[in-house]
Formats: sequence, C-alpha cells, structure tokens
Amino acid sequence: MLGPFIILIFLFFFLPVLLTAILAFTSMDSSMKWDFNGLENFRSIITDPNILLIVKNTAIYVFFTFLINVFFGLALGILTTYFVQREFIGLTFRAIWMLPRISPPVVYILLWLWFFDPSEYGVLNSLRSFFGMPPIEWLSDYPMIAIILANGLIGASFGMIIFSSAIKSIPRDLFQAAQVDGASQWSIIKDIIIPAVRWPLMFVTLWQCLSLLTSYEYILLLTNGGPLFESEVLALYSYHKAFQNFEFGYGAAISLVLVLIALIFSLITWKTFGMKKMISSSRIE
Repeated sequence: MLGPFIILIFLFFFLPVLLTAILAFTSMDSSMKWDFNGLENFRSIITDPNILLIVKNTAIYVFFTFLINVFFGLALGILTTYFVQREFIGLTFRAIWMLPRISPPVVYILLWLWFFDPSEYGVLNSLRSFFGMPPIEWLSDYPMIAIILANGLIGASFGMIIFSSAIKSIPRDLFQAAQVDGASQWSIIKDIIIPAVRWPLMFVTLWQCLSLLTSYEYILLLTNGGPLFESEVLALYSYHKAFQNFEFGYGAAISLVLVLIALIFSLITWKTFGMKKMISSSRIE
C-alpha cells in the first residue's frame, strides 16, 4: 500500500536532493556539462562580494517574518477561539484570513504592488496625500519591510489554523475553573493556553523557519531582490544564479548551504523544545 507513495517520495524528493548535492560540486552552466570542480563553488560563495549583504538580508527576513508568522498567528488563534465565543464568527474570520493563501501568488502580490504603488494612486501614498505629504517610492526605499509584511501576513494564516485547532481541543472546564478561582485573562493565556499548545508551537516554529529559509516566490514577484540586492535572500540568490545567470553549479552550492543551515536549526529546535521528552512514553509514578 505504501509502495506508490515511497516511489513518489524517492523520485520527487530524495532524487532531486541527491542530484542537487552532486551538482553543487560541478561547474555546470548553460553548456550542461557535469565538470566536477571540487569545493570551488563554496570558495566562490565565501569570496562573493554580495554574500554578506545577502546573508544579513536573509537573517533579517527570516527573523522578523517568523515573529509575525508565529506570534501573530498565535494571537489570531487565541482571538478567534478563546475570546470569540460564537464559533460562526471565529470560523468566518479565519476563512477570510485564509483567502490570500488559497489565491494565486501573482494576484496576492498585485494587491501589495497596488498598496506600495509609488504614484499618488497607491494605497499608502493616497493616505499620505490627505496630510499633504508627497508620495514615496516604498519598494525602493523600504524593500525589506515590504517583503516582511507581504510574507508575514500570509504566513500567519498557517499558524492561526494550527493554534486554533489546538486551543479548541483544550477542555472548556479548565477555563471556567480558572475564572472561578479569579484568574485574569492573561493568566489563563500564560498558564493554560500556551503550555497546552507547546507541541503545535514547536511544529509551527520549525515549519515556518525552514519554509522562510527556502522561500523566494513572493520576494521574486514583489521586488525581485532589488534594488541592488537590498531585498535579496539566499534562496532567491540561488534561483537567480541558476536560472537567470545559468550558473547551475553555483546555485546548487548555495542551496546545499541552505540545507545545512536548516539541519542545524532543526537540531537546535529539537533541543530547545525538548522534543525527545514530548514524544517519549509517559511515566507512571
């Protein structure tokens, strides 16, 4: 029964990863020749004049987008499940917030392009015009803020759904007992809800960080890494090197570095959240 799925995973996951790892040690370009060059691509990464800026952009992008994805998603989950008592209202709000995620990325980014439009007809510049202020080139002056907001707000929907399901599984009797004992709303959130969603919190943290490390689609459509690499991240840089400059070996080397970073982060998360303890069998005193 598992055979077809194992074959699909091998063909579309393990095999591409293996080929990318091999490709990272070649100088393949538009000639499509597998000429092995050892560690030359990785030496080129170290000496690349743009790499420090791109690594800095990646760290800023992943960190601040992660904060929006996880903590804003948690806030939305608490708001629509614990504070909103009527299920229909909470369900409607979550459905509306999920609309951008199920929309084509091009349509979603077109809305942000209108929002950041540098002319007086853009949403932000229209608001500035009410106060007599001139329009601003938002995507040129603040590209990192733009890509963080665009990716963060759509990414928060994932955390919202996971946290909402986890919070709804908490027995309501715990909330009622805490209220009878005089616990404040903050105490209920801090001492009941957050400990109960520790496992989903670890899952969303790991998932979002790994996803953000390798995400470039919305950045490509919104700023294309510009201006002058100001919003370029490692994943997008790998894409540009491989499919724009046809430096397939160099692009694969950058991808392999991202894989190593993701593995290191996964191990750190495993230790931080004590995953071994969470998945182990409970001990009966």
